[in-house]
Amino acid sequence: MRLRALLDTDALGLGLLGGEDELDRTVRGVMTTDLRDPSRYLSGGELVLTGLAWRRDESDSEPFVRILAQAGVAALAAGEAELGDVPDDLVAACARHRLPLFAVHESVAFATITEHVVRQVSGERAGDLAAVVDRHRRMMTSGPAGGGPDVVLDLLGSDLDLRAWVLSPTGRLIAGPKEGGPVLAAGVCARLAAEQLAAARTGRRGPHRVLVGTSTYSLFPIRGGGRAPAASRDVRETVLSDWLLAVEADAGDWPEERLDLVHGVTQLIAVERDRRDAARTVRRRLAQEVLELVQTGAAPAEIAARLRVAAPVLLPGLGAAPHWQVIVARVEWDGADAESGPIAQALLEEILVDPLSTGSEGSDRIAVAHTGDEAVALVPLPAVSSEHDGSESGLLAESLLESVRDPLSAGLEEDGRVTLGVSAAVHSAEGLRGALEEARHARRVAAARPGRVCAAGHQELASHVLLLPFVPDDVRRAFTARLLDPLRDYDRRHRAELIPTLEAFLACDGSWTRCAARLHLHVNTLRYRVGRIEQLTSRDLSRLEDKLDFFLALRMS
Repeated sequence: MRLRALLDTDALGLGLLGGEDELDRTVRGVMTTDLRDPSRYLSGGELVLTGLAWRRDESDSEPFVRILAQAGVAALAAGEAELGDVPDDLVAACARHRLPLFAVHESVAFATITEHVVRQVSGERAGDLAAVVDRHRRMMTSGPAGGGPDVVLDLLGSDLDLRAWVLSPTGRLIAGPKEGGPVLAAGVCARLAAEQLAAARTGRRGPHRVLVGTSTYSLFPIRGGGRAPAASRDVRETVLSDWLLAVEADAGDWPEERLDLVHGVTQLIAVERDRRDAARTVRRRLAQEVLELVQTGAAPAEIAARLRVAAPVLLPGLGAAPHWQVIVARVEWDGADAESGPIAQALLEEILVDPLSTGSEGSDRIAVAHTGDEAVALVPLPAVSSEHDGSESGLLAESLLESVRDPLSAGLEEDGRVTLGVSAAVHSAEGLRGALEEARHARRVAAARPGRVCAAGHQELASHVLLLPFVPDDVRRAFTARLLDPLRDYDRRHRAELIPTLEAFLACDGSWTRCAARLHLHVNTLRYRVGRIEQLTSRDLSRLEDKLDFFLALRMS
């Protein structure tokens, strides 16, 4: 706002004492002070309000005004309540430094002037930003230029003093303030994503406010522009794929105009997200074609030809066909009839991006298809040396979920599950069919485990673990109860820790000395506990068959 506008507002009770030629200066803020040297609190463009408590005699006016002028303030407004008329020495000092000077009538509180200036300045900034956002939206919808979400976040920072970040549904940082700005820690990102997912599942209206440490964040969902309105869709169709805008501010007391502006910003970011999603179409189509060829038993030569087409798209510049890994994911909702394949597809694309990467281009080398309720990812791996067959290279099941488990669990709440299966790496078209089946078997192993978010890898398919998920539930319960219930009952009554002792004894391959050291027990104490286990269960832990039964019972319990 301009200084001239202050004089036109009668309610402010301002009288101009000097600086008529400077009334077109822009006011960017307001500060009240009675410090003799307030320079460290000034950034330029302020209207400074003072009650003149700093002035002891006429010699104090010159240094005070000089400090304000050097700081680049817009004007000085002196209150008449303390001294009556504004002193002539202050008027003269302001004239020498070409600093506009106002007198504030004693009936007007500084708070009234402060509120008016803040409201006007914020409104004008919001209007300017809205115009910029609208222009940016037109640019982005009409062509690829526009700069993406980073530009919009910079606008929020420069025009509304709002620090904001764009996060994926799993808490991965997609965009933030320009270089040199504040960085959100990975733990904070994950916490904000979890809070947003949990709030979305309960149907609470946004923005959702979250206190992390001493900072308050307001969370706004970012939905694709082509999606149906919230009232006409099941929240489970999008909750695991929506981005979010995290603003470091409490939006609870914002006026409607500012809320509307930030919602407009989310729509603008959604335009960019839709464009990036559209760029995935080619990769998805490649994955879908390969998946159909593999499932229909096409000749390896035909699959290999399709892979040669896919390789330059997924790994540009490699020049050679890479190894491939297959990952299968499934999202299941209790009592939901909707096809969950597309949900699993979008979620798997997100999970497969390196959690430490920023931006949304990390998924440019991931091709995910879906069939029915299942998503299938074809992940290219750089070609390994001839000394290694690639069987141990590539992605590991648990590491995929390490950074996303908490946010996803919040989004799944009490009625959803995500399960993943990961195959070994293969280096030929002939191996893809086996890799697909391997990944599907691993996912079924993961599905047999407790928890909302589970994964299993190909390494687990070479052991007894492969068999456990397919044992009927009633058989599992009877088997584990017969072996372990007597020990649990005894532990409950005597706090004897027989179950932990049994687990440690088996983990140490029946070695008395290693097990005793692991449990920090005397060997005689360990022998007493093992003897009690054998007495309660009528089993002999020196026999391989009984050791195996206990091992399986512990795994199935």
